[in-house]
Amino acid sequence: MQDALQEIKRGADELLVETELVEKLKTGRPLRIKAGFDPTAPDLHLGHTVLLNKLRQFQSLGHQVIFLIGDFTGMIGDPTGKNTTRPPLTREAVAENAKTYQEQVFKILDPALTEVRFNSEWMEKLGSVGMIRLAATHTVARMLERDDFHKRYSSQQPIAIHEFLYPLIQGYDSVELKADVELGGTDQKFNLLMGRELQKHHGQPAQCVLTMPLLEGLDGVNKMSKSLGNYVGINEPPQEIFGKLMSVSDDLMWRYIQLLSFESLATVESWKRQVAEGANPRNIKVGFAQEIVARFHGVAAATEALTEFEARFQRGVLPDDMPEISLPGVEGALLVPQLLKFAGLVPSTSDAIRQIAGGGVKLDGERVTDKGVSVPVGATVVAQVGKRKFARVTII
Repeated sequence: MQDALQEIKRGADELLVETELVEKLKTGRPLRIKAGFDPTAPDLHLGHTVLLNKLRQFQSLGHQVIFLIGDFTGMIGDPTGKNTTRPPLTREAVAENAKTYQEQVFKILDPALTEVRFNSEWMEKLGSVGMIRLAATHTVARMLERDDFHKRYSSQQPIAIHEFLYPLIQGYDSVELKADVELGGTDQKFNLLMGRELQKHHGQPAQCVLTMPLLEGLDGVNKMSKSLGNYVGINEPPQEIFGKLMSVSDDLMWRYIQLLSFESLATVESWKRQVAEGANPRNIKVGFAQEIVARFHGVAAATEALTEFEARFQRGVLPDDMPEISLPGVEGALLVPQLLKFAGLVPSTSDAIRQIAGGGVKLDGERVTDKGVSVPVGATVVAQVGKRKFARVTII
């Protein structure tokens, strides 16, 4: 059981309460593992898959996963981390997004061990009387303990009444589903604990709570987000996924492996020992990138992506000690001539422009022919001038 517990805790931020989970595991029965997803972002990126990967780990241990699509709560809008009221989705938009979700999640989850549910099943039946009774279980003061609500209240930002219903409904979902464990991001802790309290209120055993960290994007700084351009989409072309993962720093690579790889803990520890003993971390990164591409596009696509990547960069050309530099963007991007100058690859922007005109500048192995090309904030590129000057540059 200790091995199972270590696998469950792998990469997790917090487990509440560990002793309770140990007792649940001792029963030997398959546990009901719940994670809720609001269908607001149907095109998933690797940041979204952190929870899905953890659900899969539970499945590999023989437990039943409940993939809850919050079609009812999606029409409220999750206020977590927001400084303004989120506009609710229409029922049509929720339904369309939910369909897209299901098409993507089974690239990770085992359908035979996955129970897909929609919380409109019970919330629409609850009715106005049931909703009032649910609201009566907690006070406004308790709600204002939640960090984002407290900040908005203190700064006199509006909080709509219906936003207080969101954590209550998420908690009530656990009552209806009789969840043993609920997973969520670190920003969901208040809502997850609400489930424990409401289960106790209804005479049920309290669920355990497992929070997972929010995955940093390719820049290694900000949370992975499409709006920041620092994401890896699971439906992106194989070559794009492979190239993006190869661009991450060696330090960030271990974070991605911890949260995204399905390799065993023993295997990951052996990789770390190899690197500590002098092995090139690039080789580990190649294997990890192939694993992720194969998961979403198949083994053949992963092999082809590696072949194309090595053909583009010419094996051995990129130096292992390439400097890694972060540069500030201007109005959301940085022009390549300025990037080359500030990265120390050329003495001036005028020299950079001459190098571009002469065909001596490449970004990620692709020749730059236009001095007006820019790199967006959040992106990481390998910049090359001539045959010997390289830098891995992140625009922040």
